[in-house]
Amino acid sequence: MRNKIIFTSILSSMVLGLGAQNKAPKSFDKYYDWFNKDIKADKANGVSVNKAYSELLAGKKPKKTIIVAVVDGGVDPDHEDLKANMWINEDEIPNNGIDDDNNGYIDDIHGWNFLGNAKGENIDAENLESTRWYRELRKTYADLDPENVTNQKEYALYKELDSIYWKNRNEYKEEFTQVGQMKFGVDFIFNALSTSEGKEIKTIDEALKIESEDKQTMEFVAALKELKQAGMTRKDIADYYEQSEKFYKNYYNLNFEARKDIIGDDLTDINDKNYGNPDIEGPDAFHGSFCAGIIGGVRDNNVGIQGVASAVKIMGVRAVPNGDEYDKDIALAIRYAVDNGAQVINMSFGKGYSPQKQLVDEAIEYANSKGVLLVHAAGNDSKNVDENDNFPDDVLNSGVTAPNVVTVGASSIYKNKKMLGVFSNYGKEKVDLFAPGVDVVSTAPDDYYQQSDGTSFAAPVVSGVAALVWSYYPELTHLELKNILLESTKNYKRKRVYIPSRDKKRKKRMRDLSVSGGVVNAYNALKLAEKKTMVYLLNK
Repeated sequence: MRNKIIFTSILSSMVLGLGAQNKAPKSFDKYYDWFNKDIKADKANGVSVNKAYSELLAGKKPKKTIIVAVVDGGVDPDHEDLKANMWINEDEIPNNGIDDDNNGYIDDIHGWNFLGNAKGENIDAENLESTRWYRELRKTYADLDPENVTNQKEYALYKELDSIYWKNRNEYKEEFTQVGQMKFGVDFIFNALSTSEGKEIKTIDEALKIESEDKQTMEFVAALKELKQAGMTRKDIADYYEQSEKFYKNYYNLNFEARKDIIGDDLTDINDKNYGNPDIEGPDAFHGSFCAGIIGGVRDNNVGIQGVASAVKIMGVRAVPNGDEYDKDIALAIRYAVDNGAQVINMSFGKGYSPQKQLVDEAIEYANSKGVLLVHAAGNDSKNVDENDNFPDDVLNSGVTAPNVVTVGASSIYKNKKMLGVFSNYGKEKVDLFAPGVDVVSTAPDDYYQQSDGTSFAAPVVSGVAALVWSYYPELTHLELKNILLESTKNYKRKRVYIPSRDKKRKKRMRDLSVSGGVVNAYNALKLAEKKTMVYLLNK
C-alpha cells in the first residue's frame, strides 16, 4: 500500500488537491493570500500584487474590463466571492430555451459546458487519453499478424499504449483492492467504537479519547493511533479509495465509455458541435472554481480571498472531465471563448497524448489571429517538458511555435533552494516562467475555501496578472503583453534551486528550468507596461 506522501502525490498529479475546506480562509495562517504578497515587504515569494495596487495603481481606474475564460472542469458561478465577477452574456435571455444571440449555444449566460447534452446530463469521469487511443488502435492491431503491418509508426504506438494500459490496469486493480480492504477495516472499527460508546465516533481524535476496560475496544483505538502516527486521517483513506477507484474503474478501463451514452457525437468532425448545455458548474466544480478565484476573486469585499485582477469577468467553459480531456472539446472551448470576447484563456489541464492535436493547433492559431493570450499549466509530473510531451503545447504539428501561449510552472512561498514545487514540470525551452502554485488558498464550491497545490493553480496567477496589466494598458497587443510578462519576472536566473522531484535533491540554476528564469511579478509588469506605453506614445 502506498504511504501518505505517495498518496498526496497521486492527488496532486490528478490536480485534485487535498487540504481541508474552511469558510474562514484566513485560518490558513501564512498561506492565506501569499501569492499576492511581496518578497521584501511580506517575506513571501508572491507576485507583488498588493504592492502594485497600493503603490502603482492608487487613484487610477482601469481602462477596460478583461474577460478571462477558465477552460476547466466547472466553475461555481454563485460562489460568494466569484458571482460579482462572473461574465454575463448580455445578448442572451436566461432560461428561455432560445439561442437569442445566434451564437449556436442556447442560454449560455456564464459560458458553456462541452461535457453534457441538451437533457442536462453531464460527463464526470472519463478515460485517460492513452486508454481511449489504445481502444481505437486495438480494433486494427489486436489480431493482426505483425508481419502484415504496413504502418509501423502507428503499430509502435499501439504496442506502447498496450504496455502502458495493462501495466497500470493491473497496478490499480491491486491498489483498489488493498485500499478497499483498508477502508472497510477502518469503517468497521469506527462502527464498532460508535456502538460501544453509544454515540457516533467520526474522527481519529475522537476515538483516541476513548477509555475502556474492553480489550477489543482498546485494540481498535490503538490501531487508529498507529494510523494517526502515520499521518493519515479517515478522510485521507476515503479520498484515497475514491481516487484509486477512478483509476481502476474509469481511467484505465476499456469498457468505460461515458461519452458514447451522454453525447454520442462524431469525435473526428469539428463541425459536429451541437452538443453540451449551459451548466458551467457540472458535477465537480472544485478545480475550475479554485482557478477562477485566483484570477478574479472579488477584491476588498471583506469576503474570502483576494483575486489578482479587479477589472475582470470570468467566463466558465467546461471541457475537462475527471480523466483526460478530448482534443475536440478543447478546440471548441477555445473557439467559443474567443468568439464570445475572452482576451485571456486559462488552460489548467494537460495530458501525454493528443490524437487530434491538429484540431487544438488550429484553435490556438485562431486565438492568435484574434489577439487572444493562452495561459497553460506546465503539468505536475516533475518532468522536463522539453523532453516529455504535455499537451496542448505551443509547438504545432506544422513545426511553427505558437507565439500566444504562455506555459507556467509552480513556485513556492520560499525564496531559497525549495523555490519550486516538487511536482512541477519544467523546461528551459517550453516553460516560460513560474508562478505561485504551492499551498495556495482559493475558492471552492458552495462558498468554501481550500488550500491546494498544482501548476494548475500557478497558471491562473499568470492569467490574473495578464488581465490586471491589460485592464490598465489595453492598447498593448497580446504578444506585447506576453513579452512584458516574461521580461518583468522577478529575476532568479542565477539562483540554484532543487530540480522538481519527489526523490532526488539535484540542483540547477533557474535559467536552466524556464525561458525567463523567474517568477511572474505584477508590480514589475505594470512598471514595464507603463514604460513601453510611454515610449510608444512619444514615438507615435
